[in-house]
Amino acid sequence: MSKRYRLFIILITVVVCFVFLFPTIRWYFLEKKEDQALALASREQIKLYASQTARADLQELIKAARAGENVPERLNFLEIQAKKIRKDTKTPAPAQWDAQGVLSSFSGRQETLDAIETYYRERYFDLKDLQKNAVQLGLDLSGGMSIVLQTDLTGRKERLGRALTDADRTEAIDQALEVLNSRIDRFGLTEPVIRRQGTDQIYVEIPGAADPERINSIIMGKGNLAFHIVDRDATTAFDAYYNSHPTTTFDNEGNLLDPTIIPSDVVIRGVYGKDQYGLDEFTGYTAIKKEVGLDGNHIQSAIVERNSLDGKPEVTFMLDTAGGEIFYQLTSAHVGEPLAIVLDDRVKSQATITTAIREAVRITGFGQEEANNLALTLRTAALPVELEVVTQQAIGASMGEDTVRQGLYALIGGLVAVMVFMLFYYKIAGINAVIAQVLNIYLMFSVLSAFNFTLTLPSIAGFILTIGMAVDANVIIFERIKEELLLGKSRKAAVDAGFDKAFWAIMDSNITTFIAALFLSQLGSGPIQGFAVSLAIGVFSSVFTALFVSRLIFDFGTDVLGSKKISVSWRIKG
Repeated sequence: MSKRYRLFIILITVVVCFVFLFPTIRWYFLEKKEDQALALASREQIKLYASQTARADLQELIKAARAGENVPERLNFLEIQAKKIRKDTKTPAPAQWDAQGVLSSFSGRQETLDAIETYYRERYFDLKDLQKNAVQLGLDLSGGMSIVLQTDLTGRKERLGRALTDADRTEAIDQALEVLNSRIDRFGLTEPVIRRQGTDQIYVEIPGAADPERINSIIMGKGNLAFHIVDRDATTAFDAYYNSHPTTTFDNEGNLLDPTIIPSDVVIRGVYGKDQYGLDEFTGYTAIKKEVGLDGNHIQSAIVERNSLDGKPEVTFMLDTAGGEIFYQLTSAHVGEPLAIVLDDRVKSQATITTAIREAVRITGFGQEEANNLALTLRTAALPVELEVVTQQAIGASMGEDTVRQGLYALIGGLVAVMVFMLFYYKIAGINAVIAQVLNIYLMFSVLSAFNFTLTLPSIAGFILTIGMAVDANVIIFERIKEELLLGKSRKAAVDAGFDKAFWAIMDSNITTFIAALFLSQLGSGPIQGFAVSLAIGVFSSVFTALFVSRLIFDFGTDVLGSKKISVSWRIKG
């Protein structure tokens, strides 16, 4: 392989790794602590902050406009939007882009308020996404959350139609553990602790900041997902009654005060959509049949696709054999009628049955985001048992912030000491080793960030071990080169022979280490698995830097700089 091609590969690797690493750099070093705290808050808290701050900012903007002042600095984004509005509406620009000029560009106070609130909403939602793409810190470094979930087997008993045996209870909780594991993986979390606690509880530990939004994503309600036929006539009758009696239709517990306004086989359920913050928003009522048309536990998978004719999104989900037969009979008997998807007594979506359906089901009539939300609901909502949060609390890191800082100082100090030794013992060739070590650390953390791995103390230990292995590889190469120089060979010949003879020694040691890491990652769990993964990452990066990068640096000195001698030892002049 030519040196130019090798240099190109290294440069591409560095750039790609920076792209992966940048979210981590930005999140931990460039964003303010107060912004981080708000980004990790729940969607309800972000909504409250955005709406309140937008109102305060609007009042400040109005005050500045009346005083003939410029736009407050933190609201400069409004000037950009105002210019765009003027351009789109082909309206002449104001004489001066001060607060009055910006304010007059919007059609009214409400549009200005919406623009400010949208800015804050998108700002903190973008930070939420950024945090998910950054390296996560484990429980031992940053703390996290612990949740105790109580299982309710009543629904399981009703579905089976008999009393539950011990085997039934064990199977149901085991299935719930599997669903929770898949949900946590889907939401980008790693190294969680999920285990049975007692006979009917599940204990979950999630590393990272105490973000209630994660719990909502994992639990997604109690898991009671079902399909019901919508009764159009009963819905129309109820709407008419409710519009005439809005305050006397329900009691304090949400029950109908006059049950006779709907048929006995029908129940009233609220219809909910998603607002701009992704929160459930009540949109009205609908009447559905009490009888469950299809239980959500029959769903095996759900994906979002695009219709080949109009390109609009549609959700396709697959049913198991029993579910397919049930759904075929249901849809055959109710062609032309609407079908409601009900999650925890809330109607999440409705679609009209156009034909009898078996196994593969397509649902259309919504946008891309709504389709993604619906597919996620279908994939993860149907738990074999209902779960309720019993306790939820933050877990403090086992290492305090000062201890973590001291550990980082110790790591940096150790690296500096190793580099100083390499520079002192191997002279100018030691610079080669220093560059390889810095790049090695850079690559390891980039991979960690790319795959959203969780950084724990065992993971750090694995990285430190691979740093030592990478130094060992450089030592082997340098000693081989020294041996060749003692035989009177030239710089180029000594470097070529040194790398060739050191190649298999380095590869053998790293292959055996990788095999050990592979077994640890498969057979271990928790901290052991984290150590094994970081060790495996380090094996690849150390081999790359020692044999690929280091070799290119030597060749650069020989072919580009025209060096005839190599400074690799105090005892050898050559």
